[in-house]
Amino acid sequence: MAKKNTRNTKSRIVSAAWKLFYENGYDDTTVEEIVEESGTSKGSFYHYFSGKDALLSSLSDLFDDKYQELIPTLDENIDSFDKLMYLNREMFLMIDDSISMDLTARMYASQLITTGEKHLLDHNRVYYKLLRQIVAEGQKKGELRDDISVNEIVKVYALCERALIYDWCISNGEYSLCQYAKEMMPVFLGSFRKKKTEEAL
Repeated sequence: MAKKNTRNTKSRIVSAAWKLFYENGYDDTTVEEIVEESGTSKGSFYHYFSGKDALLSSLSDLFDDKYQELIPTLDENIDSFDKLMYLNREMFLMIDDSISMDLTARMYASQLITTGEKHLLDHNRVYYKLLRQIVAEGQKKGELRDDISVNEIVKVYALCERALIYDWCISNGEYSLCQYAKEMMPVFLGSFRKKKTEEAL
């Protein structure tokens, strides 16, 4: 129970922070405002984060919370490839609607130069666990190619998402990330879909 409460407290701080960053801008958001918005305390804030700058590395936590929300909405009647495309659309829609492009760019830049943990590549994240589960199910059902490992398919999927986000950032968010990904993700990943063989007459 304590572990769940700990996660809830941290998640509330992260969600409140990114909401305020989007609405007010990073520079105009204070730790006091984040604490008030999250309904937590300064002590809790500094237990998880050394300061406001440390929140830049928490975007992956926000993404994983979104994936947790999406899990119950996955339609069991659609195939695994379409589940992957659904997750991508919902996540990129969230980025379009509520994540500052400037801060997304800063977060990616910090991952390039950090000598510490590269949290975006942490394979224990909800993100990677969910992708591995969907891909493994897809291979078992004959919906995705099984001559390529689960981890390799997941790696390429994540690579394509990062490439799209990177291009969106260097293009100053001049187009809808969600709409562009809706067109391009099936193109990038379509070769992993298992071709239906003609049934014998």
